[in-house]
Amino acid sequence: MRKIFSCDIFFRMLYWEKIKTKYRSGNYVSVDIFGCLRFFFYLKTERRMYMVELITNVNNTINGFVWGVPMLVLLVGTGILMTILTNFFQLSHLGHWFKNTVGGIFHDEHVTKHTEAGDQSISQFQSLCTALAATIGTGNIVGVASALVAGGPGAIFWMWVVAFFGMMTNYSENVLGIYYRRRNSKGEWSGGAMYYLKDGLGSYKGCKQIGAVLAVLFSAFCLLASFGIGNMSQVNSIAANMTSAFSIPATATGIVLVIIGALVIVGGLKRIAAVTEKLVPFMAIAYVIGALVIFFANINHVSAVFTAIFKGAFGLRAVGGGIVGSGVKLALTWGMKRGVFSNEAGLGSSVMVHSSSNVKEPVRQGMWGIFEVFADTMVVCTLTAFAVLSSGLIDLDTGAVLVDVSGSALVGQAFATVFGSFGPAFIAIAILLFAFSTVLGWSHYGSKACEYLFGTKSTIVYKIAFVLMIFIGCTMNLGLAWDLSDTFNGLMAIPNLIGVIALSPVVMKITRNYVARIIKKEDVKPMLSVFPEIQEEQEKAM
Repeated sequence: MRKIFSCDIFFRMLYWEKIKTKYRSGNYVSVDIFGCLRFFFYLKTERRMYMVELITNVNNTINGFVWGVPMLVLLVGTGILMTILTNFFQLSHLGHWFKNTVGGIFHDEHVTKHTEAGDQSISQFQSLCTALAATIGTGNIVGVASALVAGGPGAIFWMWVVAFFGMMTNYSENVLGIYYRRRNSKGEWSGGAMYYLKDGLGSYKGCKQIGAVLAVLFSAFCLLASFGIGNMSQVNSIAANMTSAFSIPATATGIVLVIIGALVIVGGLKRIAAVTEKLVPFMAIAYVIGALVIFFANINHVSAVFTAIFKGAFGLRAVGGGIVGSGVKLALTWGMKRGVFSNEAGLGSSVMVHSSSNVKEPVRQGMWGIFEVFADTMVVCTLTAFAVLSSGLIDLDTGAVLVDVSGSALVGQAFATVFGSFGPAFIAIAILLFAFSTVLGWSHYGSKACEYLFGTKSTIVYKIAFVLMIFIGCTMNLGLAWDLSDTFNGLMAIPNLIGVIALSPVVMKITRNYVARIIKKEDVKPMLSVFPEIQEEQEKAM
């Protein structure tokens, strides 16, 4: 008698033995192979869809927290705390930090002087350019446009607020990064949140394990975020804009970017820094000049634009005519969210490259962190916002968008009001430069996270994988992967901010020590490193 096995029995047979026909109890037994396979793959597809949906829902919940109001309050709150503890350093010593950062480029050779071939550190200016390469990205164009569409003109005010206090968060990260850094087996400086969590927070009584765990978590989040936010999402924006503006296939864009990326990234930090110190000033100055042309072309709208920004910030008028939402909450949330996303203050990312500087004083590198946020948000983001708001594409009375575009296309149309058809092409090129420079900067962040987790030798494997991901990012739709990396990017802030807050007394002491020695000219022993041997080495070098 012929019998047909059920799928349940079939799956058991798959588990215990190869698919085959056999005789049992004298009866011929056959298996409905094709039917069972169809059912098997149906179940696999259903399970896969269920898992994707489950991961998406969990990610959305976590993402809603890490980029939601509670986290934004923590980010801004940390900036406020550090501002108070340092006596409003970004204001009280405005002239000093400006003179010793961007001003130093023109009068202090130590700021821009390259290190010797055997020295694996980079110059202060190179560290700034590499950090700005990672922070000045699509967020300065697409992010600002998104904030204006969703939060109205008032969102820009809250971006400024985030940037003002974020200056001191970034300052504190850099101070701690230099103070707790050490050299790896290659002689390179290794610093960042993972090191001040392990050696700083971990030095407190009863916090050794907590510091070590938070350091690993930060590194893991950074490693995962580097492939998404720091790579695939950036190059996908490049590929989409190249296709839209110049009809260049995504595959061609991917191949070119992989080749260029491999030549730069695999060469290590010194090669990345050598490229970014030329690329970043060029792209930033070119973009600022383009935005300034629009500013002066629409200078008669300055009063109306700033009035709309301040009125929108305090909910004195509806946002989007009641279509998108209304009041201060929406403007505040979107302004803060895009501000943090743009300058990355509090995420603990840029400190990893700042820690590679040849600087001796922690506070001097901290001042570069202040300037980094200032340049990113106060200059570039503000000029982008003015270009859009003064172009007539947004109703300044209601905040409603008057054209059916968003993101980079909105900024492109704003530039088109002055530059004509060249406007969208200019923005496409700007996104190409901004986004690719972000990829270069983030490749170093991910490399340092990989080094902390798996050792120095693992970094070459990471770099190769990172370069290959560039092509995938250009040619594939990886929406969930980007959403996950966005979440990991936000999760970096949690252990980092715990470290910054816990070590805030250290930042305060180092700052007061610097002010007493350098500004007040008092005879005080410098605080340069937590490690005695490095402290002695740096003192001699000074």
